[in-house]
Amino acid sequence: MNPLTKMLKGTRPVTEESISRKEEGLPLEKEKETAIQIHGLKKSYGSFEVLRGVDISVLEGEAFGLIGRNGIGKSTTIDCMVGLKSFQEGTIEIFGNDVLASPEEAKRCFGYVASEPTAYEVMTGKEYLSFVAGAYGVKQNQFVTNYHLLATRLRFNDQDLKKRIREYSHGMKQKICLIASLIHNPRIWILDEPTVGLDLVVNEMLFNLMKDLKANGRTIFLTSHNIDFVSKICDRVGILDSGIIKRSIDFREQPMERRRLKEIFRQFDVEEEKE
Repeated sequence: MNPLTKMLKGTRPVTEESISRKEEGLPLEKEKETAIQIHGLKKSYGSFEVLRGVDISVLEGEAFGLIGRNGIGKSTTIDCMVGLKSFQEGTIEIFGNDVLASPEEAKRCFGYVASEPTAYEVMTGKEYLSFVAGAYGVKQNQFVTNYHLLATRLRFNDQDLKKRIREYSHGMKQKICLIASLIHNPRIWILDEPTVGLDLVVNEMLFNLMKDLKANGRTIFLTSHNIDFVSKICDRVGILDSGIIKRSIDFREQPMERRRLKEIFRQFDVEEEKE
């Protein structure tokens, strides 16, 4: 069995329906839960409306990409999702947990990677990962398993993990944040510009890690200006423009649109210039 599969195996919550079907000798239900539900999200900075009613729904096991021009509100959307920014109107639910009413329950469901690597730089890499795992209540034996697996997948050796994070390059800081975001084995991986600062080799490692997580039922929500990366890893994309999702594309229903994503994206730039 793939080590990552072993790490992720059996972590989906058991429902009364799934128990009943198992007892009756029937296959477990395949209907997927809604992992992320954003409805009518509005966010303003003073009189400037950044988000004017964003609606996004992502099912368990999907990879969803939010794309758009610089300053259009992609990172703001993620900041509202993870609790870093307040919002004026709308609702955000993570596996049914409202981020305002039940913030702790919502946050336990996801791992988050910011656009700029953020960590306690006085700590060593291993100390920081242990600290994050402790905050999520990860047991020591599980931490050791997850720690070694993820460090190996992203080619972080023991010597580097014993160094203080302030000694790391930008790319190494980004990698330690990627590992930290998965150390508690979350059901959703939320990433804001994850490929920034990564070399080609690590970029490929990240892509393969995302593929394996998807194959094991994990949900991915990312923003990126790397349209090629988004088109290859995502099942669906939403194009954010003028504060709303102007277009949604499901590549499973429209497979040829993967190849055209750059062209489609550029059309919104042209339309903006005409306005």
